[in-house]
Amino acid sequence: MQRWKQYGGLGALFAAFLAAGYWGFTATGGALPWAKRSAKALQRGVQEGGGALVNLGRGIIVAGPIRKGGLMVEFGGLVALLAVVGLGLYVYVDRYGGFDEDQATQ
Repeated sequence: MQRWKQYGGLGALFAAFLAAGYWGFTATGGALPWAKRSAKALQRGVQEGGGALVNLGRGIIVAGPIRKGGLMVEFGGLVALLAVVGLGLYVYVDRYGGFDEDQATQ
């Protein structure tokens, strides 16, 4: 495939998604509704408190909807799953030398 066709296709795809994003932005009222919601959430967060994410006296701070919604077990499971996947990828890359099939070490 010729380079100009590749760049032209990529440019057309970018323009189409840019136009769709602009249409969605204007159809939903633009940034004003989101700015109002964001300001309310920030003000509510400032009023309820704040502080460090990790405090040895209090433990790890978890977002209010997770904590208040009774989702701590699910959240812990998700954190554990991501930790296991990360450790597994680390061991795999260390043992086999990467993801490339051509350069596998013995």
